[in-house]
Amino acid sequence: MCTCGIGRRDFLKGLLWGGAALGSGVLEWVPAAAGPDPLRFSTWHPPLSRETVTVWTPMLEEIRRRSGGALDYRLYAGGALGKAPAHFDIVRDGLSDMGYFTATFTPGRFPLTDVLSLAAWVDGKDLAVDIGRAVYERVLREEFREVHVIELNGCIQSFLWTRRPVGRMEDLRGMKIRTPGGHQSHYIRALGGEPVFMPPGDVYLALESGTIDGIVTCPPVILAFKLHEVLRHGLVTTFGCVSEGVVVNRRFWSRLDESRRRVIEEVAANPFRTTGGLTRSEYPRMLAEIERAGVRTVELPRAEAERWFERFQEVTRRWAEELEGKGLPARRAVTVMDEECGRRGVRVVACPPELRAR
Repeated sequence: MCTCGIGRRDFLKGLLWGGAALGSGVLEWVPAAAGPDPLRFSTWHPPLSRETVTVWTPMLEEIRRRSGGALDYRLYAGGALGKAPAHFDIVRDGLSDMGYFTATFTPGRFPLTDVLSLAAWVDGKDLAVDIGRAVYERVLREEFREVHVIELNGCIQSFLWTRRPVGRMEDLRGMKIRTPGGHQSHYIRALGGEPVFMPPGDVYLALESGTIDGIVTCPPVILAFKLHEVLRHGLVTTFGCVSEGVVVNRRFWSRLDESRRRVIEEVAANPFRTTGGLTRSEYPRMLAEIERAGVRTVELPRAEAERWFERFQEVTRRWAEELEGKGLPARRAVTVMDEECGRRGVRVVACPPELRAR
């Protein structure tokens, strides 16, 4: 199942249904079988998105299978329990037991974790989790005392998607570009554009009406929110992406016995590798689907890309300097990110030379 066969009207209706669910009975995308206290999992991804269909539902099914049915579940997708920026608090406060949240949607709250969203060439969520988990273990633990972390990741690289073509830095001057916050907002500003933040569910109409001129995001989000219907151009050069991951409510975690904890850890430690969803092998297929829908993608020429990356590196310098002034080890975090990426053959294009791992 995927989003490609759903009409625009039905899709938008689905988004509205999810957003209204809190007031009219929550959305149970996968009904739980009769039994006590099923695991409640929340995500801001729409019910028919690739994330929900190819990752979260199969992941929860595998947890149920491996636990012998002891861990049944309810899946709350889209806006069923709240808007995208609220999903960390939804888990922390116990409205959901476990869920997927995006740290970048709440600027300033997880300052060091923004290091995972530095511009880097990561082309699969399975790889992003390997990098994110390693960086978390070394420098990010202190930011997540309120929850139990299963995995963190820097998503996969975002591209620039626009209503009119962009081929060089000067073309971006004055363009209003929706970004997820964090480094991506600073990158757009450094290139001469105007960053705009809005919830993912608002982007379609903003593009259709011309309120914004484009968006920085990864291919799965283009498909999940059917943005290929209102965009015509994709510029392939990495902007990095958001920092996000799977977390568990601490009270819920403390009530689980060791065997159930082990099942969750084994399955969800890298949910993309477990399910095969949004892995490196899926990335070319997603791009091809977007192109078949009428979006023309072009690669930014190498020399022009390096001009952009120099601006990105200056953003990193300023970010690290600001956090160091607050007593946070941002320079070390950048070096650790560069080191862990390098071990996996990934270039962090936003890493200044002086902060690169030696």
